[in-house]
Amino acid sequence: LFSALVAAWADADEPDQAEHSALEWLESRDPPAIAASGAAARTVATHFVPVNDTAIVSSAWQKRKADRVHNLTEDIQKEVIESQGKVTRKVLRLQQHLDKERDVQRQVTDIGNKPPISAEMMLPDRRGKQERHFPSVTPNEARVTYLWQEDAPKSIHKALDQLLQRVTRLGHPASLVACRATHSAPKASWVPGKGSEHFRSVRSGQLAELERQYAIHRGTSPRALPYALPYGDVSYEAVGELIAEEQPMEPNTVGDWIVFEFSHDSRAFPSTRVVEVAKAMRGAILRYAEDPMPAGLSGHERSGTPSRAPHLAFLPLPYVDSEYADGRLLGIALSVPRTLSEGVRQTLYQAIGKWEKGTSAASYPLKLVFGQQGVLRMARLRSPPVLAALRAQIWQRPSRRWVSATPIALPKHPGHLSKGSAASRAEAWQRAEAIVAAACEHVGLPEPTTVEVSVSPYLAGARSAHQFPAFAQSGPSGKSFRRQLVHASVMFENPVVGPLMLGAGRFFGLGLMRPMPPLNRDSDEADE
Repeated sequence: LFSALVAAWADADEPDQAEHSALEWLESRDPPAIAASGAAARTVATHFVPVNDTAIVSSAWQKRKADRVHNLTEDIQKEVIESQGKVTRKVLRLQQHLDKERDVQRQVTDIGNKPPISAEMMLPDRRGKQERHFPSVTPNEARVTYLWQEDAPKSIHKALDQLLQRVTRLGHPASLVACRATHSAPKASWVPGKGSEHFRSVRSGQLAELERQYAIHRGTSPRALPYALPYGDVSYEAVGELIAEEQPMEPNTVGDWIVFEFSHDSRAFPSTRVVEVAKAMRGAILRYAEDPMPAGLSGHERSGTPSRAPHLAFLPLPYVDSEYADGRLLGIALSVPRTLSEGVRQTLYQAIGKWEKGTSAASYPLKLVFGQQGVLRMARLRSPPVLAALRAQIWQRPSRRWVSATPIALPKHPGHLSKGSAASRAEAWQRAEAIVAAACEHVGLPEPTTVEVSVSPYLAGARSAHQFPAFAQSGPSGKSFRRQLVHASVMFENPVVGPLMLGAGRFFGLGLMRPMPPLNRDSDEADE
């Protein structure tokens, strides 16, 4: 809402100073309560739309230019953060390079040695079509109200109302709205507090930061969120009837996240290497931890046996569940269970601090070396991440339906899923579903209402279970057992809050689950 108001103010032929003052007043208020109803999901229909042209300019050229623009944009953002919002010479130099790259993209007209038929293929009726889905939800009550406890001065109220009348959409261009300021106060359904829902809110200085950024990119960036200072996540909790209906259940994997972002040139590792990356990260952290090593960090008791209590998990975060997702690892999260003692936490924080102190690089100072297979450079995030895949709420928001982003390593062998008779294969798949259901109970959740398993992924960008290297664990006798890998989709009767990791490899990035909206209302009713 605030971004839409800023856009309405800036789009005016002559931006009004009174409206500018009203925006500064609004950003300095505490986060509002929200009055909003529930919503019904529309049944998703399949559409086939013409694909973007790739015949005239090679896809490799497009990718190189897109990567260059992306890297330059992020370099500018990082420099602005480090310079505390100042427009330095480096920022101006980077911006010149960015403008040049964008101009080249816009001015490409030469088709080179391509035959004329390539130009004809640009026409919509000649291009191939790809499957697309356009999910949406319809609120039960069409009105949403933001509620501030403090009354606005008359001049502020008038200026905000003028701005609101010029707001035509929120978020997506298809989300058409009509907005007004009002003194009426319906009952709030969501209030700032200690809930599990995380909404992005504004703070004082947001407008000034947006203006500083615009002075740098001059409208060339398709989207600009302040990254130097002000915006942040606010926890919201439901009130009234919503609490009884939507109180989420918590697995024993719930806790705090410490997120490390990979550098631009380190984002080539595919999600199939999650275990390798997780173990390397574990080795780096434990190398700096003081002895005696607590089981909450190592995952092993002093006797060497695996710990039965929840302990530190290392979760490489893949780019999935997006139209352009490709499964690359963008960062890694250390998931610290809520049950860990303060002493164990301090040991972890001190180990990370020693690792960081031993480096001299200013940008992405930490690294994991994999020999000839590459180097991962990273930095611990101290502010809200720009990349969506690194945001904790993406993986932790309450949901009834959870889908695997990386395959689950089944704690027990279900039998041959692809060999033998049709009857024996069917029984093996049923046993795999039962093992996944038991894995949910193992982390403190009730048995899910439905479980589906597959070797193929359920999320865009996720990799097939067959593409992952074998994952083996040692049993009580010391013998190594190879675990079957499967993807899964599970549905619970009540919402579950994350992070949720299932299976034998859950402490090393396998079985990382992603909260998802229901498929459609009809499927929910069938499940119930």
